Amino acid sequence: MNYLKIVQYFYLAFAAFFAYDAFAKYNNDESYFLSILIAAVSLGMFFFRRHFYNKYQNKK
Repeated sequence: MNYLKIVQYFYLAFAAFFAYDAFAKYNNDESYFLSILIAAVSLGMFFFRRHFYNKYQNKK
């Protein structure tokens, strides 16, 4: 289950990308709320997956 350790960082990358996208849209006076929402959910999923990966590893 080594892929679980790698997959959690994809969420972090998505959060960084959408945070940058929201910043770029904010500077161009476009709607940026959806990008902020996606970035927040991705960041939450990163911490969620990280918590359960560490919890799974401690049970072994």
